[in-house]
Amino acid sequence: MPHSYGIRARTRHMFSRKFREHGSIPLSTYLKTYKVGDIVDIKANAAVQKGMPHKFYHGRTGIVYNVTKSAVGVIVYKRVGNRYMEKRVNIRVEHVKHSKCRQEFLDRVKENARKRKEATEAGVQVVLKRLPVQPREARHVSTKANFPETITPVAYETLI
Repeated sequence: MPHSYGIRARTRHMFSRKFREHGSIPLSTYLKTYKVGDIVDIKANAAVQKGMPHKFYHGRTGIVYNVTKSAVGVIVYKRVGNRYMEKRVNIRVEHVKHSKCRQEFLDRVKENARKRKEATEAGVQVVLKRLPVQPREARHVSTKANFPETITPVAYETLI
């Protein structure tokens, strides 16, 4: 057979529904509110062929720049040669979901605000900077009543 280069070529597993996720789409998908500036993940849902993104954008993360009644416009950066081009794709809401990439940052902001408030009430200076994982503290291992053991591998035996 001739080689196919169509718009949905090589998407057999990419666009297929997952195990036990076939059938109608949950209503919660349509009830999510998207605002301009939201960070969304693009994941094509094979149950809806309308407004489906091109296979290149499957699994990408972008920023919402436009919202309509049944679709959102998403800005995605695509590497073309040696530069990144801003691509604006319009995708139905079935194929996007809110990204969790910013959740850890938002949690850290709330936690720092709570720590700062507690520190001001107690009148203590607080440092909220993140630090990389530090080396473990030094230990002294005594060999008194703790003799070293020599470990050797068990010899291989052929059972034939």
